[in-house]
Amino acid sequence: MFENIMAVVNPGGVAKRAEAKLKIAETNMKIDAVKMKHTMLNDIISDSGKDVTNSGYSHGAASRRRSWAKKYHSTSLSPKSDIEENRKILRERSRDLAMNAPLASAAIASTRTNCVGAGLVPKPKIDYEFLGISEDEAKEIQRHIKKEFAIWAESTMCDNNDQNNFYELQQIAFNDWLRNGEEFVLIKYDKPTANMPYRLRIKLVEADRVCTPGSIDGEYDGFDKKTANGNTIINGVEIDANGKVVAYHISSQFPGEYNSAETKWTRVAKRGDKTGNPNILHMFNGERADQYRGVPFLAPVVSTIKQLTRYTEAEIMAAVINSMFTIFIQTESGEDMGGFAGEDEYDDGAETEDDEVELGYGNVNFLKTGESVKTVESSHPNANFDTFATAMATHVGAALEIAPEVLLKKFSNNFSASKGAMNETWKAFRMRRTWFVNDFCKEIYELWFNEAVSTGRINAPGYFENLLVRKAYLNCTWNGPAQGQLDPGKEVVAAAKRIEAGLSTHEDECIALNGSDFEDNVRALKSENEMLADANKRVTKINVKGPIVSNDSAWLYRWLGWDACCVNDINTGLESANGDDVVIEVNSQGGLCTAGFEMYSTIKHRHQCTPADGHPTPLSPTGSS
Repeated sequence: MFENIMAVVNPGGVAKRAEAKLKIAETNMKIDAVKMKHTMLNDIISDSGKDVTNSGYSHGAASRRRSWAKKYHSTSLSPKSDIEENRKILRERSRDLAMNAPLASAAIASTRTNCVGAGLVPKPKIDYEFLGISEDEAKEIQRHIKKEFAIWAESTMCDNNDQNNFYELQQIAFNDWLRNGEEFVLIKYDKPTANMPYRLRIKLVEADRVCTPGSIDGEYDGFDKKTANGNTIINGVEIDANGKVVAYHISSQFPGEYNSAETKWTRVAKRGDKTGNPNILHMFNGERADQYRGVPFLAPVVSTIKQLTRYTEAEIMAAVINSMFTIFIQTESGEDMGGFAGEDEYDDGAETEDDEVELGYGNVNFLKTGESVKTVESSHPNANFDTFATAMATHVGAALEIAPEVLLKKFSNNFSASKGAMNETWKAFRMRRTWFVNDFCKEIYELWFNEAVSTGRINAPGYFENLLVRKAYLNCTWNGPAQGQLDPGKEVVAAAKRIEAGLSTHEDECIALNGSDFEDNVRALKSENEMLADANKRVTKINVKGPIVSNDSAWLYRWLGWDACCVNDINTGLESANGDDVVIEVNSQGGLCTAGFEMYSTIKHRHQCTPADGHPTPLSPTGSS
């Protein structure tokens, strides 16, 4: 009835209503079809027990029905839940492995040695074209900057604790960064002294001490703390409403090592309100957005390294036991003969029970009547141990981006394979060095440069007035350990060809081959070549003895056995010198004036004369000296 009435009153509405009903019906049919499909699939799965999946990742990585996936329950939450709540135990386990597991220690040591080594040294490269100065002027300024920086960096007074210089602090900071996943650097200032004109000081702070005020043992309990100003503290990091880091909270003592003193926390603002300069540096490599604390370098391989360490210890113990030689003697009477034993380096002097049988190096044990010894064949040392350990090291190295050759210091493959492994590993080393330079070296270098310019020790016009000028002066490279060469002959030749082809520069190749400075090398080589040239110079000596006579009469003096000197003697000596230095020793009472003037003229026109005191003076024909 309603449809009929609507057909008369509103025919267009009826048509639309009918169309809508049709679409709803089609939709319901599709839903029913999908339900039927799922029902059929479930029936098939129930009947056959086979895994039937949809498409895409559900067929593999996202499968819930495959045998391997049935007990594979994984959940990924926010960085705070995944990282912050697990960071403490990760850090503690990482430090334990770094101290007690050889493979972990090797991974950290190799990374530190190749990335930082004895310390990254800055090489100023100011943008002289932008500053409008000549290249020679720029080089002079750069040499002065290097000397000034050395005053601060090479002194232990740059350390707030006065223990390490800047380059040693780099090693400690990098080590902590790897083991703990992060490192904090407090920027402090002290009074200048006669030996240290700079006020800048560095204070390293381990990650454990940065924690939320009131936390127990520095552990994150999963709850954020609100501050009076509305900010939030997460694991000692204070952030504002926009997620921006504004401050860090540092405990007065190391968590877990409490003494009679009350634990207090100090709030350190990230940057100064007036200068904008950092008060504290936070070094870490973020993995996810909104991550505020670092993850240890060894975190992905903690389980593998620990299991490998246990296996290694078990193999060592089994091999030690298998190496022991023990004799068992069975007597007819069963009397205890007391026994004797070889030397035992592990003997602690403890008494043994009467019925206790010992293994040892040359031990002899007497058995009682009815007792016997059964032996089990030992397969230790395990012949497959090295293969297995190398395979595990390969897995660990792959996760840490360190080739097994580098990790194990075992270059047994051919040149091409070893070179490829070195190249791949050095990509990771250079990347981590860049991170460290950006987070630590550059920040501190800029703070030092600010002080050097403000105190007038470095002249940099416009430095504080123009950011582009400041950047031009601050530009520098940080040189450290080089990759090294597996075959120095081949690689030096390749470097020379790259320079010749314009693919590289002398400076770049010096850094790549041995980490040296090209300009320093050139200056040193120039000095050395000059020294060698001086050392290899021939010196011709001409003796002027007796009276100075003419060429025609010189023979007579010599026939009589008397000393005499003529112009021909001088000419002969100068010609034999062939451009080398000539030393003329004069011991004469004088003689023929014309012959003396001729000698003088000959020497003057052919050689510059320098007396024994080293100061050039004009020759004088008068006198006998």
